[in-house]
Amino acid sequence: QVQLVESGGGLVEAGGSLRLSCAASGTAFGAYAIGWYRQIPGKQRELVAQLNFGGTIAPKYGHFVRGRFTISRGGAKDSVNLQMDNLRPEDTATYICYMDEAHVRNDHWGQGTQVTVSA
Repeated sequence: QVQLVESGGGLVEAGGSLRLSCAASGTAFGAYAIGWYRQIPGKQRELVAQLNFGGTIAPKYGHFVRGRFTISRGGAKDSVNLQMDNLRPEDTATYICYMDEAHVRNDHWGQGTQVTVSA
């Protein structure tokens, strides 16, 4: 069974940091890409960060990141870490991990983890 295990969300004050982790398992093929979207009530889902696997392509970040976040490979085969620094109240959202599976190019989605930033 395909699983995307997400962790690291929580409550933090403005200016603080969180590290989100996502580990995928159970897929027929490994990751083509793994990343994070976020969902803010009343807004469209937006890309936070994406990391492509199997090459040296640079990560992609949403326009709002402005150098504050860094996505990197995790220790497990299909896993990533998202280091989020200088968080702002407007970063409050449900953060959802996704995996683009290689070859078949199926998308898999996690359940999401809540990030809340207080003023």
